[in-house]
Amino acid sequence: MRLLVLCTHNSARSQMAEGWLRRHAIEAGLDADVWSAGTEATHVKPEAIAVMAEVGIDLAGHASKRL
Repeated sequence: MRLLVLCTHNSARSQMAEGWLRRHAIEAGLDADVWSAGTEATHVKPEAIAVMAEVGIDLAGHASKRL
């Protein structure tokens, strides 16, 4: 299965959704490729990285990607 989460800047919501979907796919035992992208690449917001770290999802290595 392939999942793509799209957003405008790929800086927060789509990055967070990618992290959650990847975690849930692993927990469910699904063979899934999970990606996120935006119409413009910027940077991953530090606030998104910090909030996801609070629930054990590491976005520190993520980069904003253009579709």
